[in-house]
Amino acid sequence: MAPHDLAMPPGADPAALSQYLNRAHDTFVTTGSADPALRRLVRESWRRSVAGGLDPEGALASIRLDEEALGAIRDAHPLAVGMPVIRRLLVDSAADAGLLVAVSDAAGQLLWVEGDSALRALAEGMHFVPGADWSESSAGTNAPGTALALDRPVQIFGPEHLARQVTPWSCSAAPIHDPDTGAVLGVLDLTGGDEVATPQSLTLVRATVAAVEAELRIARLSPPAHDVLAPVAWTLPSLDVLGGHGATLRHGATTTRLSLRHSEILLLLTESADGLTTSELGVALSDDDQAQVTVRAELSRLRSVLGPIELASRPYRLATSVQTDVASVRRDLADGRLRRAVARYRGPVLPTSVAPAVERLREELHMHVRSSLLVSDDADALLSFADTTHGRDDFEVWERALSILPATSPRYAQVLAHVERLDDELG
Repeated sequence: MAPHDLAMPPGADPAALSQYLNRAHDTFVTTGSADPALRRLVRESWRRSVAGGLDPEGALASIRLDEEALGAIRDAHPLAVGMPVIRRLLVDSAADAGLLVAVSDAAGQLLWVEGDSALRALAEGMHFVPGADWSESSAGTNAPGTALALDRPVQIFGPEHLARQVTPWSCSAAPIHDPDTGAVLGVLDLTGGDEVATPQSLTLVRATVAAVEAELRIARLSPPAHDVLAPVAWTLPSLDVLGGHGATLRHGATTTRLSLRHSEILLLLTESADGLTTSELGVALSDDDQAQVTVRAELSRLRSVLGPIELASRPYRLATSVQTDVASVRRDLADGRLRRAVARYRGPVLPTSVAPAVERLREELHMHVRSSLLVSDDADALLSFADTTHGRDDFEVWERALSILPATSPRYAQVLAHVERLDDELG
């Protein structure tokens, strides 16, 4: 843990530090001059906030989500699967200690605020509530918003907050990343008094973030019955083909990693309600005239790993329904659940496959996801996609994100720089 991550290094006197910071805060608000002795991340955040038009004396975080919109976002958000872990590791002890725990999305909107009930009532006065926007552009310097702006753990002690109403509070926060794509999903924050600015508090937050990211990974490897992103038809066998070199097949308590060829065949059979003949499978799998006997041999070997999943023939078809992550993404997009679709879309369909039918399916699904994003005003979903390996070089997606983000957004400068770099490379 680097020294600049700590708002109150070991041995520091909280009272003396608070007095110094109050003087530095008053000077900055009055003259616009930041004391060089301030932590660099605080100086830069104060300047970003003021440059965006924030009033340090009167600013209050904007409340952008009503109860209905908040509930819909919570239900669809990938961090919903991590909330039981957060409650078990952090919220329960925070409530006993008189602290608050908050979780935001990738755009800085608070989705959950839990912990001590008396402190929650006090926090309402500064709009530290679910549905409020705590990005720097809305609330000024604060741990959740600044952690999001910098994409790293941040502590803010008392008067290091820029908005006057927030200066009695301290907070420690760290970004939560998608374990597969590396995209920022949101921020975990611990808020309270001086004790929240200690090294131990930041360590606890970071450890909880690591546990949440591990839980996300485990949930994706678990049977769909335990996957909050796949509540539909969870009793069916499932096939995951997104982002992996081979598919993962789950039926009951059994999980099987399939070879690439078996992955291709099983995926194509799930996509064909009427089934496929041997010759049709041969054409779908290769541009060459693949011998039908080779396809039959692969199908015979595939039967041995399907377990209770019945593979009928003449034509070849699945007599047992198999749910796929491809179908789930399509369903989410059709129902308007864009954030859930982006969370499911962990990468292209079987990215190493060169089977013509799989390549077409890969292109169709990718274009379906990105076209839905390009007409969306959901900055959280756009940034979640843009931050992934399959979105990092997508100029149109980054350009769309830039057009939605206000110039005062904590990520505006980073998105602008990325768009300019992509534009130079394309030019």
